[in-house]
Amino acid sequence: MAAVGGLYGPEWKRYADPATEWQVIRLTDPGFTAGMTAPHLHPFTRRSDFLLYSSERAGSRQAFLLNLKAGTSQQLTDAPALDAATLSFGPDERSFFFFDGPVLRESSLAKLIPQEIHRVPEGFVRTGFSMATDGAAIFVERGNGKSRIVSVVRQQSRKIAEVGEEIGEVMARPRHTQVLYRVGNDVWMVNRDGSGKRLLKTAPGQTGEVLWTPSGRTFTYLHIPDDPKELITLREHAPDDGADTLIAKTSQFISAAPNGDASVFAGASRSMASAYVLILLRVARRELTLCEHHASDPRMVQPVFSPDSRSVLFVSDRHGKPAIYLVSVAKFVEETTDQDAPR
Repeated sequence: MAAVGGLYGPEWKRYADPATEWQVIRLTDPGFTAGMTAPHLHPFTRRSDFLLYSSERAGSRQAFLLNLKAGTSQQLTDAPALDAATLSFGPDERSFFFFDGPVLRESSLAKLIPQEIHRVPEGFVRTGFSMATDGAAIFVERGNGKSRIVSVVRQQSRKIAEVGEEIGEVMARPRHTQVLYRVGNDVWMVNRDGSGKRLLKTAPGQTGEVLWTPSGRTFTYLHIPDDPKELITLREHAPDDGADTLIAKTSQFISAAPNGDASVFAGASRSMASAYVLILLRVARRELTLCEHHASDPRMVQPVFSPDSRSVLFVSDRHGKPAIYLVSVAKFVEETTDQDAPR
């Protein structure tokens, strides 16, 4: 078992996708379970040269930093109870955050010595996790029949809001001091000072995956009609004016994530017969198949763009245990920077 700071050599394997002949790179060894963090978090450095991810190659699930240029991985943690879905860089990318059981920790990349910055009280269960643009860690603590949204800044904890229902997920609004959260099928938003709580009126029917666009001006979501014969659509909601518009119909996506300027979306099909990773062009409302994913459970795939929009990464267990895959889309998607996100 390697120690924290230990390096692993490249595990990359390139192959031509059987369906499209596009080149796919398997970034991690399928002999060990690997995965990416929640799609709304911050797992990439801004220049798209490093990826924060989790792997069991060290004997238990731990955090690793993958050099996307050289292919090497550095072990970052030795946590007894790492929640891999909470791994996220801080805004300055000099440190990263994660929950280790009930403890929220921050670790600098230079020293790799995790510090406790919050502990969930006994009798409470923590759910969800998000990082705000200013570095606030936001999550939910549930106990005594209530759910409270908590913000932690510089080891100081503060309650944002409390409701009597169970909150399923929470996401800080990029470039704004607001938080989106979900109660059942309903999407709510509240200011981080606890004011302005309101229900957002999304389209009637079931609301699937929700993600903010990088600008924070809107969020996109998959709309699942009550009639199973109808197609799942990708929609966009603007909380400031309440506008809710159709982006495009999809080939039954189970997840969809925007690129840097929200002009293109990476999606995964929920169909086992057509188990593809695709990109959806907003202007043309047209899909382009990238490759097969053939995951045993399409929910694990969750394709995302790198920050520069040049690559799509996803997870699949098609070759053994879950591994991370990459497809270059540089020929079809223009490069983006943080400045490209519409204000």
